[in-house]
Amino acid sequence: MRITVIGAGYVGLVTAACLADLGNDVICIDIDKDKISKLNRGMVPIYEPGLEDLLKRNRKEKRIEFSTNLKAAVGKSGIIFIAVGTPPKENGEADLTHVEAVAEDIAHYMTSYHLVVEKSTTPVETGKWIKRILEANARKGVKFDVASNPEFLREGSAIEDFMHPDRIVIGVESKKAKDMLLELYRPLGAEIIVTNINSAEIIKHASNSFLATKISFINAVANVCEKAGADIEEVSRGMGFDKRIGKAFLNAGIGFGGFCFPKDIEAFIHISEKLGYDFELLKAVKKVNEKQRLLLIGKIEKALWNIKGKTIALLGLAFKPNTDDMRFAPSIKIIEKLISEGAAIRAYDPQAMDKAKRLPELEKIKFCKGPYDAVKSADCAVIVTEWNEFRELDLKKMKKLLRQPVIVDGRNIYDPKKMKELGFRYTCVGRAS
Repeated sequence: MRITVIGAGYVGLVTAACLADLGNDVICIDIDKDKISKLNRGMVPIYEPGLEDLLKRNRKEKRIEFSTNLKAAVGKSGIIFIAVGTPPKENGEADLTHVEAVAEDIAHYMTSYHLVVEKSTTPVETGKWIKRILEANARKGVKFDVASNPEFLREGSAIEDFMHPDRIVIGVESKKAKDMLLELYRPLGAEIIVTNINSAEIIKHASNSFLATKISFINAVANVCEKAGADIEEVSRGMGFDKRIGKAFLNAGIGFGGFCFPKDIEAFIHISEKLGYDFELLKAVKKVNEKQRLLLIGKIEKALWNIKGKTIALLGLAFKPNTDDMRFAPSIKIIEKLISEGAAIRAYDPQAMDKAKRLPELEKIKFCKGPYDAVKSADCAVIVTEWNEFRELDLKKMKKLLRQPVIVDGRNIYDPKKMKELGFRYTCVGRAS
C-alpha cells in the first residue's frame, strides 16, 4: 500500500518506519525542514532502540522517504495517517490546532478517494470534526473516509509494541475503511478490535488513564507500607500473581511522567467535564502522582538533615529508561524544588543529556560525563530513572566518591540489605531502609 504519515515525532516516525518494514511504500511528512533534512541524511532526531537500523534498512530498500511536501504525498497515497502533536493547553484540554490545520490541507490536496486516519491521541469526537473539515474543504465529488487507529506504543519498546501488539484498535464508519485497515495490519497477525470512531478514541484515553491509576495506587500503597513496616516489593508481588490484577505497572517509585500519561489524564478529565461528568477518580490519580515527587524531596531532606548548601547527584533525567524524552519528566520538578531549597545539582543520563541541556528549567545544573563523575564529592546520590546502567554500578566505588554515603533511591533498584552491608545510608520507596 502507499501511505503518508504526517508528523515525524515519536509516534509518527515509529509508525512510518514499521509500516515501511511491512512492505508498504511510506512518505513521512513534517513541516520541520531541519528535521526532514537530517532524516534524509540518515540522522534520527529521537532515541528509540532499533529505530535507527529500521530506518536505515527501509531507506536502502526505498520503502520510506521524508519530505515537507504534503501536496505531493497526498497525491501518491491511499491512506493518510495524522500523527501530529496534540499538546495540552493550560486548562488541560488537548490543543488540536495542528490536527485541524493538517486536515484542512489534506482536503485541499485530495483529488481522489483517501482514507484519513487519526493516529494522534485525540479526544472523543475529533474524528467527527476531521470529517466536517474534509467535507467543507474537499473538492466537489472527491470521496473519503475518516478512521481512528490509536497507538499503544511505549517509548523504549515502541518497535516491539508495533510489531507484536496486544491488540490493534480501529474505529471506522464504512466497510471500505475497515477492509483497508484490516489488510494493512493483516501481516502482524494480531487481535484487531473494530468499533466506531468515538469508541476507538475513548479506548486510548481509558487505557492510559487506567495504567496511570495503577501506578498512583501502588505508590499510595507504598506510602502506607512505609508507615506500617511492610515491604511494597512483596506486596506488589503478592498482588501481581492475581490474574485479575496482573504484574505490570505495580512498581512503586516517584510516579509517572512522559508526554502520554500526564497529558491524557488531563485531557480525559477535561473531556468528561465537557460531557457533564466529574471524573474525580482521575483527579485523585493526578494528585497522588504530583505528591509522590514531593515525598522524594522529603526523603532527601531527612537523609541530609538540610538541603541548603548541599551538592546532590541525580542519576537519570529522562522520564523512563531507553528514551531521551524529557517531556513532563519527574526529574524537572525535582530539580526545580531542590534548587529552590538551595542545593547544587550534578546530573547524568545515558541518553537525555542533549535534550535536557536545552531546557531553561535545568540551566543551573551541572551536566556530568558519567555516573561516577556525577556523584564525585556529592553529599547524596538520587536515583531518578531506572536505567540498567545504574543497576550495575560499582557501589564500593560510589561510596568512595560520595562525600557522604547517602543514596535516595526513587526507583527501588537496589537491595536495602546489601546497601546497609556496604555502609550506605539508604532510603527507598515503600521498603524498610
